[in-house]
Amino acid sequence: METHLADFMRGTTAGREAEEILRKCVHCGFCTATCPTYQLLGDELDGPRGRIYLIKQVLEGAEVTAKTRLHLDRCLTCRSCETTCPSGVHYSRLLEIGRAVVERRVPRKGADALMRGALREGLPRPALFGTAMKLGQMVRPFLPAALKAKVPPLTSAGSVAETSPQARRMLALAGCAQPSMYPNINGAAQRVLARLGIHLCEAAGAGCCGAVKLHLGDADGARDNARRNIDAWWPHVEAGTEAIVITASGCGVEVKDYGHLLQDDPAYAAKAKRVGELARDVSEVVSAEKHALVELLQKSVPARRQQLAFHAPCSLQHGLKIRGVVEELLIAAGFELTPVADAHLCCGSAGTYSILQPEIARRLRGHKLAALLAGQPAGIASANIGCIAHLQAGTDMPVRHWIEWLDNKLSQ
Repeated sequence: METHLADFMRGTTAGREAEEILRKCVHCGFCTATCPTYQLLGDELDGPRGRIYLIKQVLEGAEVTAKTRLHLDRCLTCRSCETTCPSGVHYSRLLEIGRAVVERRVPRKGADALMRGALREGLPRPALFGTAMKLGQMVRPFLPAALKAKVPPLTSAGSVAETSPQARRMLALAGCAQPSMYPNINGAAQRVLARLGIHLCEAAGAGCCGAVKLHLGDADGARDNARRNIDAWWPHVEAGTEAIVITASGCGVEVKDYGHLLQDDPAYAAKAKRVGELARDVSEVVSAEKHALVELLQKSVPARRQQLAFHAPCSLQHGLKIRGVVEELLIAAGFELTPVADAHLCCGSAGTYSILQPEIARRLRGHKLAALLAGQPAGIASANIGCIAHLQAGTDMPVRHWIEWLDNKLSQ
């Protein structure tokens, strides 16, 4: 795609990257076939190809309007289009660049600005968000149905796993929302890895990965989050920790991208690249120990094969490019996986999308739940906290992280 960047973009890091991405796009339209919003809305400007044209015009100096911003806002950043694209267009990076320019040109006002500001400043702070979540959980029975669906019941991380002094050492990302909403996810990961001879611990001072701020237009805030995490993790990295284990696939995409996020920071660029290289989704860690896992499962009490439907989050299959790994682990654990139609399509969670674009998110969730429940499973497994919370709000069927299902199986 021929591109002529405006003076304000030409020669900048973002401009060079955007131009490289734009030149790869041959506007073939394959991406529209796998774009959830295009499938729902049928508008070319609500598909990847149309949004690429919009961003190209913005970067070439065309007028930016609220309508431009709306079409970019409606993108889930699910990256399904990247999986489909035969030319390797890194659409999500281009979207970040385009959104940043549009945010500066058309500042948000009123309720939209307040909502985004509250999410941007509230969600990444575990103390603030955790306090609010605990209060909500205490009064959950009295909350309106719509709000009650967004507040999971109060739970704990479960028992602490014991490991030998010779155990291998890995770090875990605590995150921001997960510790207060679903603490048992990291608890289950700790117990499963302990059985495999791996000690999993969290580093004091680490917190939100930065994805919330980045996707809400605060790239500087996202970089600050990344620097804080790197500072907290670096002593462990220098001490030889094997990996930084992440149980939320959405956070995994962000941490693996730290090298790019901090590429222009001379004090952190090398450390960020190293941290990104050490980042592992928990499925990658468990899969590497599959032989030991199977031996443990053979020692556990045999149980009736339970049927599960696996929801592959977009961040797992399109962002991290991890496909089939979790499914293999669940099958090895004795679960029977039911078929799920259109598994490549987004459930509508997409970070804060379900809050900011509730109508589209509800429609996508309806389609996804229909596909997940079609095989009449006993439960649903996923790999990302946002997807778990979003799906659970639409069904009475138990929706849990796959590591929790595996932990339960090993505990039998």
